Amino acid sequence: MASTIMATYSPLSVTFERGEGAYLWDANNKHYLDAISGIAVCSLGHARPEVAQAIADQAGKLVHTSNLYQIDLQQKLADKLCELSGLDEVFFSNSGTEANEAAIKLARLYASKKNISNPEIVVMESSFHGRTLAALSATGNTKIQQGFEPLVSGFIRVPYNDFDAIEALVKTNPNIVAVLVEPVQGEGGVNIPADDYLTKISQLCDQQDWLFMLDEIQTGMCRTGKWFAFQHQHIKPDVMTLAKALGNGVPIGACMASGRAKGVFTAGTHGSTFGGNPLACRAALAVIDVMQTMQLDKVASSLGTYLVDEFTKQLSIEGITSIRGKGLMIGIELEKDCAELVGLALQQGVLINVTANKVVRLLPPLILTTEQADELINTVSSLIKQFIST
Repeated sequence: MASTIMATYSPLSVTFERGEGAYLWDANNKHYLDAISGIAVCSLGHARPEVAQAIADQAGKLVHTSNLYQIDLQQKLADKLCELSGLDEVFFSNSGTEANEAAIKLARLYASKKNISNPEIVVMESSFHGRTLAALSATGNTKIQQGFEPLVSGFIRVPYNDFDAIEALVKTNPNIVAVLVEPVQGEGGVNIPADDYLTKISQLCDQQDWLFMLDEIQTGMCRTGKWFAFQHQHIKPDVMTLAKALGNGVPIGACMASGRAKGVFTAGTHGSTFGGNPLACRAALAVIDVMQTMQLDKVASSLGTYLVDEFTKQLSIEGITSIRGKGLMIGIELEKDCAELVGLALQQGVLINVTANKVVRLLPPLILTTEQADELINTVSSLIKQFIST
């Protein structure tokens, strides 16, 4: 019988029925160590009691009213995110893609207020910002753009981690209004830029009156060892987008603004039916509370260092190009394509991901224990060694 689900995915032949912490159990009661966390979403692991209780309690009170009315939980969440980030205001959406759409619209509106009729946003090669049309157009992956032309215009693409390429645009492109960049490229292969890359972009944006926009959808919420990846440097974006780990699986996104971007959105310029609903905001507040209580930013930093060091010890072998990481974003790059490692790892009870064809991407939950980290290191290292030798 043909599936009634559109064939937009090619899922692995496993169905999970329950989860707890860093583990998932399938329909046959086999357990798996989840080292991808729903693609950096379930940073507190599965079935986190505090989050589950908050969701259940809120579902019994109030799920949705719409943004025609004030939502107290939305205000509390916005206050908390602004306190943690130092930014000034928040628009809530339902996903990372929507958050990036909001950022792109904000940049366009910023341009309009400056009487720039053909605004351009600088974006990066190998980037990923989502699959709605503007976010897809900003994304630096021609493969996923194929068939969706004509793409949205107004984007200038330059190599990632190449500040000179951005600076060179100043003299030739007078309509630039913003730079949109990921602090670490996740989908692009866990690409970590030079330490001064974001600082230089921020300074250039200040000089040119451009918006400095960071896509922190994957890097945000303690993933890299700070609450937000930009906090590794002494900088602050004008715009920052969040999603993924913010709700630990409950759909929520956020587009935050500060500095030049503050006050650009006004009543009627943007909106969302479901964005910032009481249920999602209650879940996100519970997530933040757990992360603060457990100091998971510091945990991610120390555990990430441990994982990279141990993988380096075991995988300093021919066939490995590099092992890199920022907190609990870890990439192990091979010399050859290695997508089949995902299925091999599944057989061994570990969930991993391969991105950019040759990079094993690991995004384990921030609550991973040392014992679970060792299980991950030993299993994945053994699989990679076997794969390289064949």
